[in-house]
Amino acid sequence: MEILTNHYVDIKTEIPGSKSLELFNEEQNYIAPGIQTIATRSKIALDKGEGCFVYDVDGNRYIDFFVGVGVASLGYNHPVYNKMMKAQLDRIHVGSFTSENRVKLTKLLSEVAIGDLKWSQFYSGGAEAVEAALRMAKSYTKKTEFIGFWNGFHGKTIGVLGLLGDNFKFDLGPLPAGIYSAPYADCRHCEFNKTFPGCNWECVDHIRKKIRYETTNNVAAIIVEPIQGTAGNVVPAPGYLKELRKLADEIGALLICDEMITGFGRTGKMFGTQHEDIIPDIITIGKGLGGGFPITGVMSRKEIIFSKPFGNPSGSSSSFGGNPLASTAAYATVKTIVEEGLADNSAVVGEFMIEKIKEVKQRVPIVGDVRGKGLMIGIELVKPGTNKKLDKKYTELVFQECLKRGLIVMGYNADIRVYPPLIVTKEIAEEGINIMEEAFIYAAEQIKN
Repeated sequence: MEILTNHYVDIKTEIPGSKSLELFNEEQNYIAPGIQTIATRSKIALDKGEGCFVYDVDGNRYIDFFVGVGVASLGYNHPVYNKMMKAQLDRIHVGSFTSENRVKLTKLLSEVAIGDLKWSQFYSGGAEAVEAALRMAKSYTKKTEFIGFWNGFHGKTIGVLGLLGDNFKFDLGPLPAGIYSAPYADCRHCEFNKTFPGCNWECVDHIRKKIRYETTNNVAAIIVEPIQGTAGNVVPAPGYLKELRKLADEIGALLICDEMITGFGRTGKMFGTQHEDIIPDIITIGKGLGGGFPITGVMSRKEIIFSKPFGNPSGSSSSFGGNPLASTAAYATVKTIVEEGLADNSAVVGEFMIEKIKEVKQRVPIVGDVRGKGLMIGIELVKPGTNKKLDKKYTELVFQECLKRGLIVMGYNADIRVYPPLIVTKEIAEEGINIMEEAFIYAAEQIKN
């Protein structure tokens, strides 16, 4: 099968090119080794971006299905974003005082909010916002414990490390007390060996047992990702958030939905939670909110976000949160998402991509589960004829083969994460999928050999 992949990409050198490799190697003399895996695996140095494409310093043009883990929601060099950011930079860029664009941002967020979660506060990093959400929940409920989920990710600071459902936290103990973790409703690999919907939500009932036997019955909140991002864009069983909403109400706890990745059009709706008919008590926001500028935040209803000590003067503040430049970035991004209908584009192009990748699955034996909502897509690579995850040496091969063909995608693990910018077209998306198929076929052939 001949696959044409050279309409949008333009690869002129070996990957990484000599200029990229020189810069990468120089940086290694000074930077900590724990930077993002995608940077250390690729060894490319980027020069500029335009729309859905990025260029490295060697002049190679790539389709970007990564965009900083879903951060550059408008792609690169969007004219509205650039114009507003440049204008604000010429005025004032930092400070805690009210600014015109922060007023516009807070008003716009209240208009697109989930239900009555119309009040917001801003931060500069995801973990900072999650920690703020936990403090808010404690302030309102006067309780101290939290329930998270296996394979969940909410940041790497000590305050949220206990919620990290992975081995990232190994050797970093002891962790904060009062944090408990339960299996997520990942029906691909049910921890209870059940099949949905005949399972009768055993995973949710397990949380009830955990509360009874492990906690002090003092749970302030359940915190959950509407779709688990770091785990591989895992979509839970339909109705799961409704069950968690019922459980939170049953035990007198709040429901926090971590919308850091799923927010602002990424899943085909403004927020991932909106795929189910529920209203959480708090959401965390970030990544795509700023279109590339570091701004995160929390949103909640008035009586919760005003609760003390969270609501005391400076009780929820942040040095960089909501500064004039950050507020401008977020306002420009959300305004553009709304005005250009980018959540709808995410839904349409995302559905197109998922169907195309499912067609690839029929042709290539290492492609297993294909899932997602909107432009938050997951692909599981498996050993042919099984549902066991593909060995890492082959998944890393997929990543490298995509890269040298002109596609940047988080594909070095068995669960590939696909995050095109919200402006992506079907034509660009299809070329990216064609490149992935070429890489999948190459890896599958190496397994045979």
